[in-house]
Amino acid sequence: MAGSTDWTRREFLAGGVGVLLSAQDTLPEAGPAGKLWDPGRAGRPVEPTTAADNDAAIQAIEKRLRCTCGCGLDIYTCRTTDFTCPASPGLHRNVVALAAAGMTGEEIVADFVRQHGIEMLMAPPARGFNLTAYFLPGLAILGVGIALVIVISRWARRARPVETGAGAAVLPPTTAGELEQLRHELEQFRA
Repeated sequence: MAGSTDWTRREFLAGGVGVLLSAQDTLPEAGPAGKLWDPGRAGRPVEPTTAADNDAAIQAIEKRLRCTCGCGLDIYTCRTTDFTCPASPGLHRNVVALAAAGMTGEEIVADFVRQHGIEMLMAPPARGFNLTAYFLPGLAILGVGIALVIVISRWARRARPVETGAGAAVLPPTTAGELEQLRHELEQFRA
């Protein structure tokens, strides 16, 4: 072959290693590796985590309050799963500030309801007409269960054979119409 060079394995591997070591950035105008030239593309800066962010009492309070961004999640779940949410970090800071001010969990929840309305709660309060939301599903399930037991027991009673005095099971008596229908169907089956 014209123009071909014979390389040993060592020369080939040394050349490959040299190419890999000399290549730092393959993107044009990317700059040195490890630097972020446009921090705006990285998203909003995340504030450092504090002990209050992982406090179980704060999390319990946030799980009772709905996030106002429209996602339908509680504040804790929204702020720990949706990092683009504009509302949950501020609501979290508000909960932490109220807890640091010495308010109890119930007082914090009451303060959020006073500011944002009853829609802020993840579950409606158990009083007045809201009690139907707590009891109606259970009562409906109980009613359907009772109706099923009644219907199935009636079906079982109809299908149970009639017992005679000798203890032999005999089917319930048939009517003349039923016998005529059976003869008609048997004639059609034989044909």
